[in-house]
Amino acid sequence: MDPRTPCLIGVAQRTVREQPGPEPLDLWESVAREAADDARLPVGRLDSIQIVHTDSWQYDSPTGRLAERLGATPRHHAYSKVSGTAPQLLIGAAAAGIAAGELDCALVTGAEALATRRAYRRAGEHVPWSHAADPKPPYAWERPPHPAELAHELFLPVHTYAIMETARRAAAGMTVEEEMLDRGRMMAPMTEVAAANPYAWRRVVRTPEELVKGNRFVGWPYTRNTVAVMEVDQAAAVVLASASLADRLGVPEERRVYLRGWAYAEDTWEVAARPALGSSQAIGAAARAAFRRAGLGLADMDALDLYSCFAVALRQACDATGLDPYDRRGLTVTGGLPYAGGPASDYVLHSTATMAGLLRAQSGHGLVTGVGMHLTKHTYAVWSGEPGGHLGDATPVFTASGVPLADSYAGPATVAGYTVAHGRDGAAEKGVLVVDLPGGARAHAHVLEAELLADAMSRELVGQRVDLVTDGRLNRATW
Repeated sequence: MDPRTPCLIGVAQRTVREQPGPEPLDLWESVAREAADDARLPVGRLDSIQIVHTDSWQYDSPTGRLAERLGATPRHHAYSKVSGTAPQLLIGAAAAGIAAGELDCALVTGAEALATRRAYRRAGEHVPWSHAADPKPPYAWERPPHPAELAHELFLPVHTYAIMETARRAAAGMTVEEEMLDRGRMMAPMTEVAAANPYAWRRVVRTPEELVKGNRFVGWPYTRNTVAVMEVDQAAAVVLASASLADRLGVPEERRVYLRGWAYAEDTWEVAARPALGSSQAIGAAARAAFRRAGLGLADMDALDLYSCFAVALRQACDATGLDPYDRRGLTVTGGLPYAGGPASDYVLHSTATMAGLLRAQSGHGLVTGVGMHLTKHTYAVWSGEPGGHLGDATPVFTASGVPLADSYAGPATVAGYTVAHGRDGAAEKGVLVVDLPGGARAHAHVLEAELLADAMSRELVGQRVDLVTDGRLNRATW
């Protein structure tokens, strides 16, 4: 084996169930020390400290503050942008640096304390955390929403993913009721996995009916029990090292897990610009490239963890890779984002740490996927108890091209996908539509009339002809 071969040798996870809990910096330190202990590595020896962006708090120097806590002087550091793919991008960069001989070891960590923030907010108290950035930096997304998306308030994932779900439902020929029942059946086994996971946020087994009925809609057709739960206090960390350093540290072979191959791909940034709202070419491209680099296939995987923020993310992944949603291996090793927890950009650190523990226990191969923004960015990573393959990098193996978007439009259109936004009281507030225009472009529109909202939730609206009026900024639809 090449002595520079990167391997994962340390993992740690932490879930804090009593609020108020520690701030993110405390959580970073806690899991960093635990992962380093698992790796038999003194924390002061770290060559690289990389942190996934935290939504909970903006620090003046995230990596610098953690290095100070650990007593480390890393020669490399990184702090990510907002994205569910960020953990894998950092892990991939760390592995590449090790393989190139630029690093001997690296820590990748992340933490959210959004449940604690909520507890302080409900108590009417200020968050008493340390080292606040001053001035507070702008939100760390890679690209702001399209002006038409902002005008139509289409920037929350619970709405964008729901729009894609309705488009896929119509393309698959499923009725509203069939989609909901199938969603419950697909996601109920995930609650069983979460119930057995000591780090899961929601450790309650649910029936399919409990998931899709008897709890409020958040972005119709999604219910609260079938979407990612972000307000959690969770942290995770992984330590990667070269094979030669792992040898010197005395890490047994059976405790080393190898990144056999990974890949990154992109759909269009604007959901409405997707050529087909309910499917993704980028997912398939990322999966094929990752498997090709790993020298393995989907059938070789002993365990799977598909990013599960919303059902359509699971379904598009299954569609694109030919995976049966009811595959005997299951779709998750953690319980998924709605049940194990969806700590903002961090989830893939938890799924990777859990997968590493599983592969240490039983060897074999495992697939871990990530999704960023609105099913925009995709990572596929193959992990194994055996070295081999070719790492890959963050260069997109596929970048989708989109259809043109019209900021404003008046006239006839056809619904391509839609959702009905609901408030915390469970009441329908407004409909948000993506519509096909004559000539091939797309536009957004709102629906506000109560009787139309009720109609939209009672039947399939995709394919419905609607009439749009506009004030030049906001489009309104009726039928």
